[in-house]
Amino acid sequence: MKPSTMSQWAADPASGGASAASRPIDLVHLSKYTLGDRSLETELLGLFRAQADIYLSRLADAVGDSEWKNAAHSLKGSACGLGAWTLAEVAGEAEALCADAGSRADVMARIRDAVTAVNGFIDSFAEV
Repeated sequence: MKPSTMSQWAADPASGGASAASRPIDLVHLSKYTLGDRSLETELLGLFRAQADIYLSRLADAVGDSEWKNAAHSLKGSACGLGAWTLAEVAGEAEALCADAGSRADVMARIRDAVTAVNGFIDSFAEV
């Protein structure tokens, strides 16, 4: 990912045909979070991309409320750090759930969709 490319996405809401509000990651937030350090932004996005499947596996394999809540909390924290607000919101819903398997299945589907959107957005940087 080119640092100037990330700056373009953050500064130009029309980039990529999506408004800033509809993007899976709030790049303005990410830039503030990293104090504008483009290499740190790139590193954080790459780390999240590499860890996303681990977060999903921890949720899917969670036995009991404690493991489920811890996995959801970790995912929520990572999403908040990036500015992935939709993913953070859904992970927060998951964190609040009890052991109801039906509710977990619904929220897991929404988490998977949100992670896919975030990862696709991250991957799109490499294509620019």
